[in-house]
Amino acid sequence: VCLDVTERKDAERALHASEEQYRLLVNSVHDYAIFMLDPTGHIKSWNAGAARIKGYEAAEVMGRHFSMFMSEQDRTAGLADRALRIAAAAGKYEAEGWRVRKDGSRFWASVVVDPIRDERGTLMGFAKVTRDFTERRQAQAALDEAREKLAQAQKMEALGHLTGGIAHDFNNLLMIVSGHAQILRRGIADPKALRAIDAITIAANRGESLTR
Repeated sequence: VCLDVTERKDAERALHASEEQYRLLVNSVHDYAIFMLDPTGHIKSWNAGAARIKGYEAAEVMGRHFSMFMSEQDRTAGLADRALRIAAAAGKYEAEGWRVRKDGSRFWASVVVDPIRDERGTLMGFAKVTRDFTERRQAQAALDEAREKLAQAQKMEALGHLTGGIAHDFNNLLMIVSGHAQILRRGIADPKALRAIDAITIAANRGESLTR
């Protein structure tokens, strides 16, 4: 019996070429950590971007659970399993949060987890994409701080204008009080009344000093 398997061999070669092109494409991406997980969250592939961002070579992470990149607090809270459950149920999991590099330093990560299913819908694993947004987050924090300082400066400027206007108006009132006290002094000889006028004048002078 002789069977012609040319088409099958051609299909196999085409599939292999397609897989190789995909592998080269993924591995050439340096700005994104792209790697595959099995259904339980263990790492099956590792690209150059993942090595650059997280600091691990492929041999150091293959077969390990992806929760190794999370903080102790997130691991204790079960964040890794929750992310896989949401991705499997909803078709995608997206989040931002702190992740840990090999050297122990932290970076702010944007994370996307997509489920990978076969033609029958069986869950084969997950594709995980991570991007380092630390610089963007720091820039946003600096911008927010600058805006807060500007708002505070504007409040202080408005308060200065308000108090300046009040002080000006109050000084005008005190000048009227002082001026009329001096006018009254000229026509009064009673010592008790003069002492009252002196008290009025002293109080007005103190008010002027206070407003200054």
